[in-house]
Amino acid sequence: MMTNKASPVLIGMMGAGKTTLGKVLARRLGFAFVDSDHEIEAQTGVRIADIFEIEGEPAFRAREHKALVQLIDTPEIVLATGGGMVLMAENRVLLQAHRPVIYLHAKPQRLWERTRHDRARPLLQIENPKARLEQLYTERDPLYREVASHVFETGEQSLDQLAEKVLNALQSGS
Repeated sequence: MMTNKASPVLIGMMGAGKTTLGKVLARRLGFAFVDSDHEIEAQTGVRIADIFEIEGEPAFRAREHKALVQLIDTPEIVLATGGGMVLMAENRVLLQAHRPVIYLHAKPQRLWERTRHDRARPLLQIENPKARLEQLYTERDPLYREVASHVFETGEQSLDQLAEKVLNALQSGS
């Protein structure tokens, strides 16, 4: 597999800022911005929430894997993945083979503040969504760290400052 080291992949929990930062990075790099969830919606013609409801999470994860396989080696893109992309071992292998992988980390309380009014998050449409978000964070944080070549805290600085830090890391290759 040929990897394109100049095209970063953004991973992290829902609400971590992958889409927001990804668009800024893409603009600054002169790349296209691609969101794997949006690609799945475009291919199926159905919202992610509807796929979860109709087909269930395992079927969605299979669609997510297929999207990653299709997108991972696309040159000159900034790819933002869905929050659960790291759950499948096959996806973690693909991500690790594709550097750089940027983990946008945020604490559960901050994630909750950013997502609590968002009805498009199927995993949070339950009786106690805050507890569910904390559980997802506990499960996923080690997986994100396993595949990340860089970890950046979100919400600690402005979007421009964060973008600058990420771009510096990409340029230095460290």
